[in-house]
Amino acid sequence: MTSATSLFSPVEADLNALTENLKSLIGARHPILYAAAEYLFGTKGKRVRPAIVFLVSRATMLDQEITLRHRRLAEITEMIHTASLVHDDVVDESELRRGVPTVHSSFGSRIAVLAGDFLFAQSSWYLANLNNLDVVKLLSQVIMDMAEGEIQQGLNRFDATLSIADYLDKSYYKTASLIANSCKAAALLSETSDAVAEDMYAYGRHLGLAFQIVDDILDFTGSTEELGKPAGSDLKSGNLTAPVLYALEQKPYLEVLIEREFAQPGDLDQALALVRDSGGIERSRELANYHSQTAIEHLAKLPMSESRQALLKLADYVLSRLY
Repeated sequence: MTSATSLFSPVEADLNALTENLKSLIGARHPILYAAAEYLFGTKGKRVRPAIVFLVSRATMLDQEITLRHRRLAEITEMIHTASLVHDDVVDESELRRGVPTVHSSFGSRIAVLAGDFLFAQSSWYLANLNNLDVVKLLSQVIMDMAEGEIQQGLNRFDATLSIADYLDKSYYKTASLIANSCKAAALLSETSDAVAEDMYAYGRHLGLAFQIVDDILDFTGSTEELGKPAGSDLKSGNLTAPVLYALEQKPYLEVLIEREFAQPGDLDQALALVRDSGGIERSRELANYHSQTAIEHLAKLPMSESRQALLKLADYVLSRLY
């Protein structure tokens, strides 16, 4: 299977510079923030989101070098993503992220919340300094979307009446909005046509949805070692994802287990078995494949380049994580 690292080879130098720059940008003011920055940006995340920003930037700039504003956009994108993860882990009381203890496990919830707040504030400051109102609007919308997605997820815990449309809306807010809007922002900074900018938005939206659906499938099919967090953790916390929603159509007893919030011994194991024994995982694969293929279609207007090819392969890579 192709690795994310090899896919990002056209922007490897960009990503290496980004990691070091993020540590200095975040940690310059206080030793605790520096320690948190080392921890956050030194862990083994794949840096998918800034890599996509760099790839779109290079695919839309062709023979020209990408600008400092493109590089700053990639940094802002990773700051926003990381801030959301820090807060998400506090809300979900997650002990592991990317295979290592979460920030709040290492530094305490107070520092974790403040570190997430600082990352959001720092990203907003750098965003304003791009001096591009359209890009400011796009990334500001992302921060609102992430909050909306987190609220929806919190309000809909253990809600077996949730629809696939509701799930996709929440997945857009929590995951796809950042990828979609940062792709469009990169195109705007490259001064592409409106049509290309909208295609980059659509590419990011469908790629982000495919990415989230695959993550949700892996929660049932992957191991703790592969996931970097306990398998089945979403279902345990009441976050009902595509495999569960599809399984509910075939396994009505699953609703009983969900509504009593797995209160009795063996409930969670039984629920996991029901999901795996249904067609929910396969139907979720089909849904992910639809969004992956739709993402690829929106690359058609881009001229051939190494970066365009990497964006295309990335859509296939998202699905390959299932096999």
